[in-house]
Amino acid sequence: MSPATSGAPPRVLTVAGSDSGGGAGIQADLKTMLALGVHGMSVVTAVTAQNSLGVQGAWELPVEAVRAQYRSVVDDIGVQAVKTGMLASAELVEAVAELLAATDAPVVVDPVGVSKHGDPLLAASALDSVRTRLLPVATVATPNLDEVAQLTGVRVESEAGMREAADAVLAHGPRWALIKGGHLPGEAVDLLTDGSQEHWLRAPRYDNRHTHGTGCTLASAIASHLARGRTVPEAVAAAKEYVTGAIAAGFALGGGIGPVDHGWALRRGTPAA
Repeated sequence: MSPATSGAPPRVLTVAGSDSGGGAGIQADLKTMLALGVHGMSVVTAVTAQNSLGVQGAWELPVEAVRAQYRSVVDDIGVQAVKTGMLASAELVEAVAELLAATDAPVVVDPVGVSKHGDPLLAASALDSVRTRLLPVATVATPNLDEVAQLTGVRVESEAGMREAADAVLAHGPRWALIKGGHLPGEAVDLLTDGSQEHWLRAPRYDNRHTHGTGCTLASAIASHLARGRTVPEAVAAAKEYVTGAIAAGFALGGGIGPVDHGWALRRGTPAA
């Protein structure tokens, strides 16, 4: 560690889109990182006009702007973990994958396909680039069941199908797959596996519709804990606990789906785990 960073907290970089409503995307990532005791940095890939009702518009940034932001941060400040979110186009996916492959830090890939409201955030033409370029550089990939179906064609109808989903995702090259079963009925159950180890993570399901930003928040929490030196299973378990608390404390904003509460632990005086 250089003298310039010797007193700094671990550094985590998010490469994602901006959510003007503050519940998901870059904004959710940076709030999560602050809550978990790391220094958050950002590469903005797209700007969205977004609120509790949905996404009213999205504009991706030029590849050269994304590459310049990334190099600016990594070359000077350095990173202990990177998280990716909305990448929008094949061109952006491929550029970011190339940058990640040359960075010596764990990578958490949240393969964002659609928003909480069903708005598309990834061009159909980019799916193949996610499979062949982005997933192979991931330390952990965190698809929900809709994203699993988009990427692999595997449709999970019950907990029993989550192993098949994990195998299909792992076939594209990430070291670990976290299959998020939040869309299934019953407990909120996720499966983390590297193909040999299996970790089933369960949490109660809260009767709270204000869950905007859940996926971004979970992936950022995993990256934050990896940056703090935890193993993948430890980081995912701690991140699941943080997100479960954030969902329980989610609050109404505007006329639609409100966000999870990224600051729930801070408000209760609970230190970051």
